[in-house]
Amino acid sequence: MARKKVIVGNWKMNNTIKESLEFINNMKYKMDTNIVDVGICPQYLALSKIKEETKGTNIKIGAQNVHFADNGAYTGEVSTKMLEELELDYCIIGHSERRQYFNETDETVNKKLHKVLQTGMIPIVCVGEVLKEREENIHFEVVEKQVEAAFKDIEILEIQKCIIAYEPVWAIGTGKTATSVQAEEMCKYIREIIANLYSKEVAEKVRIQYGGSVNSGNAKEILNMPNIDGALVGGASLKVEFIEIIKAV
Repeated sequence: MARKKVIVGNWKMNNTIKESLEFINNMKYKMDTNIVDVGICPQYLALSKIKEETKGTNIKIGAQNVHFADNGAYTGEVSTKMLEELELDYCIIGHSERRQYFNETDETVNKKLHKVLQTGMIPIVCVGEVLKEREENIHFEVVEKQVEAAFKDIEILEIQKCIIAYEPVWAIGTGKTATSVQAEEMCKYIREIIANLYSKEVAEKVRIQYGGSVNSGNAKEILNMPNIDGALVGGASLKVEFIEIIKAV
């Protein structure tokens, strides 16, 4: 079955509110959202302003993270209830930088996924191996464990709402990128994992992105692979280059 491609820009901790608004205002009408879903995940402070600025367009807006509790003594955190008020489209869960720097675990990823699925937001669940794991040839085992843990007790109808982003940690922000063959190989394997957990029919409906130093030079080749349904774009989404990545679809 045909799966609609999805290109999402993760701005990470970049751009002030003013800079974010200037960028999106200059770019929003250049983003072709007819044949591809296009999303932007700015920093928290800019979310409401960016949401307002993109009204009347098909650009989808998402959060880069969320907590699994509704409220409480979690200084510095943001809940799904708070994000729901903004009527966001996406929420990234389990990004490798969250795992690496903020002690995100497979267990917390699963808790967050359950929580986000109770909202109208589409979860973008990130998985991927570090360089040492690939060099030791255990990258398939690592990713399988992450996928199985993330989707623990997630029902069939819920998994079909999710997007999975394969992001090899060694290719994020390093300028290195997996070859199109490596990216396709893992995305195909992730689809096989989903088929084993649910069914082949369900697996064919789940969209799987690639992320890891995606740019205008490699996007077309990567996005042309049969099991890669889009890209989660980091640094390049902060530049005009993002338009070229969308066009690569």
